[in-house]
Amino acid sequence: MGEAVRQTGISVEDYLEGEKIAEVRHEYVDGEVFAMTGTTKTHNTIALNLALLLRNQLTGKPCGIYMENVKVHIKTAFEERFYYPDLHVECRPFTDHSYYSERPKLIIEVLSQSTERDDCSDKFYAYRKLPSLEEYVLVAQDEQRVEVYRRSDGWDAMVYGPEDIVRLESVGAEMAVAAIYA
Repeated sequence: MGEAVRQTGISVEDYLEGEKIAEVRHEYVDGEVFAMTGTTKTHNTIALNLALLLRNQLTGKPCGIYMENVKVHIKTAFEERFYYPDLHVECRPFTDHSYYSERPKLIIEVLSQSTERDDCSDKFYAYRKLPSLEEYVLVAQDEQRVEVYRRSDGWDAMVYGPEDIVRLESVGAEMAVAAIYA
């Protein structure tokens, strides 16, 4: 997440309409709006590699792969949030909205200095409230390290290094760590 924008207490409807015309993306956390910061070339390359690797393996399956400009919506009795994960996969039944997903099976975040704290704590905590989410993946930017958290394992981390093959059970995909960082 970035810095808080001047407005607070914005409605979900106003936020969603504003995002359609905004020049800068914003995340929404319980009425507060936060501007998103840009990414590095390394971050972008890793995210693109992940998307291509997943696309090649999920072709023909009833799943959609969405990159950084499609939000994930989390709503509980006490909170409502919209985040822009680097990558997520939603399978049928799809969310009935063009700009966000509500039922992702897999969410992937590429870590950076400005987002790592939120990706590892606040966002992870919020994402786990999605009943559909089966895996949450954190991909380091500065070393070949991938952490996969699975609901089926109690959200304990499985850590993969440079010589490993990452197994994504939620969507039936595998990819070499080296290919993620190619």
